[in-house]
Amino acid sequence: MTVIAPPAAEPLDDEYDALLGRLAHEPLGDSASLRARLVPELRALLDRGRAEAQARLIADGDGLACARRLSNVMDGAVRLVHDAVVRHLYPADNPSAGEKLAVVATGGYGRGTLAPGSDVDLLFLLPYKQTAWSESVVEAILYVLWDLKLKVGHATRSVDECIREAKADMTIRTALLEARFLFGDRALSDELLARYDRQIVKGTAAEFVDAKLRERDGRVAKAGASRYLVEPNVKDGKGGLRDLNTLFWIAKYVYRVREVGDLVKAGLFNEEEAQLFRRCEEFLWRVRCHMHFATGRAEERLGFDLQRQIAGRIGMAGRQGLSAVERFMKSYFLVAKDVGDLTAIVCAELEARQTKRRPMLDRMFGRFRRRRGDLEAEGFFIDNDRINVRDEGAFARDPVNLIRLFWLADRHNLPTHPDATRLAARSLRLIGPALRSDPEANRLFLDILTSRNAPEVVLRRMNETGVLGRFIPDFGRIVAMMQFNMYHHYTVDEHLVRSIGVLAEIDAGRAGDEHPLANRVFSSIQNRRALYVALFLHDIAKGRPEDHSLLGAAIARKLGPRFGLDAAETDTAAWLVEHHLLMSITAQSRDLSDPSTIEGFARVVQTVERLKLLLVLTIADIKAVGPGVWTGWKGQLLRTLYYETEVVLSGGHSELARMDRVRLAQTRLREALPDWTDPAFEVYAARHNPAYWLKVDTPRQSKHARLVRETEDAGRTVATSFETDAFRGVTELTVLAPDHPRLLAIVTGACAASGGNIVDAQIFTTVDGTALDTIFLSRAFDRDEDELRRAERVARSIESALKGEVRIADLVDGKRPPKERPKPFQVAPEVVIDNALSTRHTVLEVTGLDRPGLLYDLTTALGKLNLNIASAHIATFGEKAVDVFYVTDLTGTKVTHPGRQGAIRRALLEIFEGESAAESPLRAAGRGA
Repeated sequence: MTVIAPPAAEPLDDEYDALLGRLAHEPLGDSASLRARLVPELRALLDRGRAEAQARLIADGDGLACARRLSNVMDGAVRLVHDAVVRHLYPADNPSAGEKLAVVATGGYGRGTLAPGSDVDLLFLLPYKQTAWSESVVEAILYVLWDLKLKVGHATRSVDECIREAKADMTIRTALLEARFLFGDRALSDELLARYDRQIVKGTAAEFVDAKLRERDGRVAKAGASRYLVEPNVKDGKGGLRDLNTLFWIAKYVYRVREVGDLVKAGLFNEEEAQLFRRCEEFLWRVRCHMHFATGRAEERLGFDLQRQIAGRIGMAGRQGLSAVERFMKSYFLVAKDVGDLTAIVCAELEARQTKRRPMLDRMFGRFRRRRGDLEAEGFFIDNDRINVRDEGAFARDPVNLIRLFWLADRHNLPTHPDATRLAARSLRLIGPALRSDPEANRLFLDILTSRNAPEVVLRRMNETGVLGRFIPDFGRIVAMMQFNMYHHYTVDEHLVRSIGVLAEIDAGRAGDEHPLANRVFSSIQNRRALYVALFLHDIAKGRPEDHSLLGAAIARKLGPRFGLDAAETDTAAWLVEHHLLMSITAQSRDLSDPSTIEGFARVVQTVERLKLLLVLTIADIKAVGPGVWTGWKGQLLRTLYYETEVVLSGGHSELARMDRVRLAQTRLREALPDWTDPAFEVYAARHNPAYWLKVDTPRQSKHARLVRETEDAGRTVATSFETDAFRGVTELTVLAPDHPRLLAIVTGACAASGGNIVDAQIFTTVDGTALDTIFLSRAFDRDEDELRRAERVARSIESALKGEVRIADLVDGKRPPKERPKPFQVAPEVVIDNALSTRHTVLEVTGLDRPGLLYDLTTALGKLNLNIASAHIATFGEKAVDVFYVTDLTGTKVTHPGRQGAIRRALLEIFEGESAAESPLRAAGRGA
């Protein structure tokens, strides 16, 4: 149980006493009268106390002091309510045994800290079972607290009941560990404390530690298993306040300490680590209190919309290429990392004292296969299945050992011992120019990076100890750096480490069902080391004013020889870093059936080897952005681009190959339609342009042919069909209708109104003026039955709109967000008009802030401009929409007149007016995965 000295008198204490004194002179016959008299004034005092706490927080920036101040304010309020009830409603001047009661704070409130929106957890402690008097007192107190709109967690128990339930329920046991006597009968509280130590704690340390760490695993898995999620949960997330609470609970239970300073006396922390604990606790409390004050509620998730506000409230300013919010979040993630380090220290000490069960450590440091044996490096040994140093001088004698420690961990598939990791973190000053240029240290690092074991696990541990950032200073600059956008789920350093994990997965031949082509071509790659180095460095220049791809390539040219790459490998790695976004952008935002797209891409890539490397790097980069970012549809686009480019790079002439493939596609479709006569097929085949035969596979061509015939035989002009594609992760919706300029706008509007998210569109018009458009929607449901029902609703909406039965504009307007809703992100709208990317079409690339109905607005505007849309390619990067349209004028020619181009640009930019402000130079330069 917590023992806290009585707080210094707060300014409100005198006013609480004055209010209590005034009540003595007023008739208060029942609970309702007391509440009516007490609640308004007490509410005003609480509001004033919170306002003063908020003012002090902004003035002195001490989050822990704010939490304690709020707790003190609440202590006074609860004491006032208790005293008013027992003095004026249910007095007991000479109380019997049944008229004794102690009021005890538990949980976070028991620690003497309280966030503005936190629950007030109270235990009403009785000597034995509840009596009429105690029931009346507790009820009257609670009614006042509820009328004050406080969130009260409460329990009424005897000492015996507390002990019995603490034995059976670990949550109650933890709450009582934090119990703090407030007022009432202190003897009851003292009895509970003594029996808790004697009957609950004694002999159960291992059980408690095991339960708390299992609880932590479940909590962080729910809130986000990485401490580097860009929208962290400050209370329950990994590296958050609850992790610090858990450490202190364990320390209090195992070592019976009462204050953070006692952790040093217990030998758990040194003084520096105890100070680190205090700094982390203060910072997290500061952020949490600001969040509650800013939102007016118990908001624990530090979302994008809050990050700017909190950065401003804390007083962060932009500096060194980082915006204020990015500097604030970097500070947050560094604190989260420090919390992780403290967790590792506690776990190591607990294991050393055998109060912690072994399986729990595996979850803290990752799962490794168990191996035993002698180590080939002097100064190291296997200590309880972990790599450890033989003495504390191991790193000072030979700084290369700082890298060798992790090399051994990777080589033997064993975790590093927490003692060795702790010593490494204290020895970072040994990593200087001499070690960075040491050939052996760099050889060991390259072995780690390109390992076939678990490079992601080892690199992350190197990063968390600080070794990686010191050994590679350019990497150190992006440690804990977030990018203020919705696309990236992790900090830059975590993204790079995760991308190496994905690459190792492909290297090992796993997850072939997600990316079969990458798994197939990997074995034939000649530049494996260059690929690993390039992927590790591809975002290393983020957060600087320069283009991160170009600057990253320069860093790769500098680091390649240092790591031990030869000149050719270094050149390949630098090329990959410079062009790491090329394949993703081309696949997602260009017409892959247009020869100019493929030939332009091939001119940059130049060799089949580079094509293979870029394919694998692109997949690893996208998959490491975050959960759900990689989709089967993106995989299909990348495979299409790969196959089309491979033909050109292998010596085939694209146009000749295209005509051969058109004839082959027609032959295959003829074989798939055995019930058609030759004349009927020839007439049908003549209706399609070459692009159709190249872009659509035979099964879909067969479905299209039957849809066209069935629709025309039925005398209809409008028809739809739909099906799911689990591998590509999309639902296909095909629309057959007479072509006109606003057709795509109607289709996209119907999709928007029905909640369909379009990821791509194949648009074909037959020579006789019939549109055959296929819209690809991202899946909304896992089960095909649910997804097909949704597709049917979308299809009905499209048919109704095309028949004029509904007004599509009204449906779309109903889905738009309120215009006054604040937006946390800013994306500068941009329209690029390019006539060089395609031989037949003008390419319009529109970039802006994504929102419901945007694609409908864009296609509507293009229709009003009398432009024919030949194909549309829709991509979103978080909050940023990049929509590309291949268009011609109504005459079928490119848009070349400057005046016409200016009118198009103005019309499209008007759609974004008032929705975004100018984008910061940093974010403009930092786009990409």
